[in-house]
Amino acid sequence: MDRRSFLTTSALAATGGAAATLAAPAYAQGKRQLTMVTSWARGMAGLHDGAQACADRITALTDGQLSVELKAAGELVGAFEVFDAVSSGQADMYHAGDYYFVNQHPAYAFFASVPFGMTAQELNNWYYYGEGHALHDELGAIFGLKSFLAGNTGAQAGGWFRKEIKSAEDFQGLKFRMPGLGGQALGKLGASVQNIPGGEVYQALSTGAIDGTEWVGPWADEKAGFYEVAKFYYTAGFHEPGTALTLALNRDLFDSLTPVQQGIVETVSAQVNQWNLCQFLSENGTALARLASQGVQMMQFPDDVWDAFGAASQETLESNRDGDLYDRVLDSYMASLKASSAWLKASDGTYRAQRDRVMG
Repeated sequence: MDRRSFLTTSALAATGGAAATLAAPAYAQGKRQLTMVTSWARGMAGLHDGAQACADRITALTDGQLSVELKAAGELVGAFEVFDAVSSGQADMYHAGDYYFVNQHPAYAFFASVPFGMTAQELNNWYYYGEGHALHDELGAIFGLKSFLAGNTGAQAGGWFRKEIKSAEDFQGLKFRMPGLGGQALGKLGASVQNIPGGEVYQALSTGAIDGTEWVGPWADEKAGFYEVAKFYYTAGFHEPGTALTLALNRDLFDSLTPVQQGIVETVSAQVNQWNLCQFLSENGTALARLASQGVQMMQFPDDVWDAFGAASQETLESNRDGDLYDRVLDSYMASLKASSAWLKASDGTYRAQRDRVMG
């Protein structure tokens, strides 16, 4: 069955939801109209930007032979429905954080971020020079996907709270929004963890449906307006030290592209991965100063809370072992982290501490 027939059959067979109305992509004069669905609302700082950059650059570099139309969260499918839409062939590609899909397979978390895991640079080392990309591809193949890293937020903040966190006991019964394995770890401290799409978090926080939330960092958090409804901002978090975003294509679609088109998709993803990280890190400093001017209290978790985070995180990472792919991903990830961090600590870590001491 060719892709046009498959998509048409899938759309007719689907029941419920916006995905049921999707049409097969248009083909005219050798050009292909492709649909990207995302987990981000339009205008969501940095996140929507990364998705739009992928769509625009693939279209431009293929000279319009692949024309990518972006559909933001809720425009075609919901924020957390993009995986199924692309896996089934009802949409062509998604842009999202893969830790949203740990219910599909817990190993997906490693291709976004895991608690006490890699920074953005350490993740890139594993992904582009180590086994990371090959393992991401092996995981995606199970679900009919071809996946590439295509964005990174850098280290994410600990989050917004209505009250100060003085001990690990303060998480007991706390309704908190956090996705992925970080959320699983926080649940071990007694928190009531919820995974809410980004476009719905402000309302949930403002109405008291949740007591706190993590999101991204100062720039994206400022744009989301969280400072209007919560004043305690923990600027360092345990859960996402360098969060990658993913561009995933339906694998049958990807295999139908020419080698040049496939190369363009891979190259654009890698370029946006770096560009998006620079975007976030460049914007965060000035946004942090603006948040402080709004009366936001910049906080750090006490050491005993960090200790509790660490114990819960280690337990979470180990508890998901399955004797197969998850184990291989975890072991590869940790080996690369150990190798990278040894030199970064000896070089960059010492340098940054001395720079701050000497230069202020």
